[in-house]
Amino acid sequence: MEPKKDYYEVLGVDHDADAKTIKRAFLKLARKLHPDVSDAPDAEERFKEVNEAYTVLSDDQKRANYDRYGDPNGPAGFGSDYVDVSDIFGGGGFGFGDIFDSFFGGQGRGGAQARTRGRDMGIHLRITLAEAAAGCKKTVSYERLAPCDDCGGTGVAEGGHAKTCDRCHGSGRVVEVQRTIFGQMQSQSTCPVCHGSGKVVDKPCETCEGQGRTPSREKVEVQVPAGIHSGQTLTVEGKGEAGMRGDASGNLVVSVEILPDERFERQGDDLYCTVEVDALEAILGTTVHMDGILEGERVTVEVPAGCQFGQQIIVERRGMPRVGMIARGNLVAVVQVRTPSDLTKKQLLEVASIVAERTMSDEGDGAAEAEEGPEGAAKEPGVGSKLKEEIEEEVAEHFSSDKWHAPRNPFKGKGKRK
Repeated sequence: MEPKKDYYEVLGVDHDADAKTIKRAFLKLARKLHPDVSDAPDAEERFKEVNEAYTVLSDDQKRANYDRYGDPNGPAGFGSDYVDVSDIFGGGGFGFGDIFDSFFGGQGRGGAQARTRGRDMGIHLRITLAEAAAGCKKTVSYERLAPCDDCGGTGVAEGGHAKTCDRCHGSGRVVEVQRTIFGQMQSQSTCPVCHGSGKVVDKPCETCEGQGRTPSREKVEVQVPAGIHSGQTLTVEGKGEAGMRGDASGNLVVSVEILPDERFERQGDDLYCTVEVDALEAILGTTVHMDGILEGERVTVEVPAGCQFGQQIIVERRGMPRVGMIARGNLVAVVQVRTPSDLTKKQLLEVASIVAERTMSDEGDGAAEAEEGPEGAAKEPGVGSKLKEEIEEEVAEHFSSDKWHAPRNPFKGKGKRK
């Protein structure tokens, strides 16, 4: 297996090089190796290698991990403490290669008019449901064309000046008049001198080639409000693509995606969850205490007597917060009734007695009518009373220690959480 190359060696910098030196080395190599510029057969492969090296060394956390462990992800894959987002401009792994496509195309070569204002950029940010409920602050890392550090975004090197283009007089476009058999025809095109920018620089910055912007890895903090919904977007102004030579920057548009939660299912601002109760508790009613969606929150669910399987119990104002409001949605607890499988022999006997008594009550209604005379006069105890006594004796005899033993429950203890 071929050993991995040293990232510092790939960029041609010392191990103690500062961030600015690393960036300059990267830009210098990238301009030579970009497939749109270089004709070398291995240019694309080398460009990817340079890009990978800069991606690691331009990031403080990854560089620290690489210096200490030889791996940008740290020991055992331990990563950085921020979200690394690479799906810029709609996804698909948009990286420095595509940033350079914009960088090289920024001069409006080939007669195309240069775009001077920076474009908006879009990224996806994934958060948990608990983070969406409480609100959170996330630091995202991404690549963009940022203002050049060396020229301050002006595109002018030290001692140089930017002036209005003499050819187009600052309009960025020129009008040509041609005489034809049909008369004079006017055509408008991008100024070939300033490439549509309206200004020319007598001494352009070497780092950004006079654009005033360079490919860069950026970090920005995104404040996510409590109660945000999946698919909603947040805008960070001025953190999109930088404009050329100090023109306005675009915005960074963050699309939020909320990951599925193991305990709760969100529907609007309401949260649905399941609560499991014993069948005997469902008969008598019980109180269930559970953790809410917010950290440290305890929710009390009052299960009424005679609760049925699947019955929904609403706990008001314990759901998701509503964005920008104090109000919250509701928590809807769906009851799951569990049949007990660990009753003792005595408990089974007591349940059996209750079942027998309920059975006798149902059958005794008809027997009581038969025991009354035509005029409603009461007679001696008849079939109903005797039948009840016989069944009670049979139940007691059935569960006696010498004739019956509770069967071993193969599932006992398996369903309990550790």
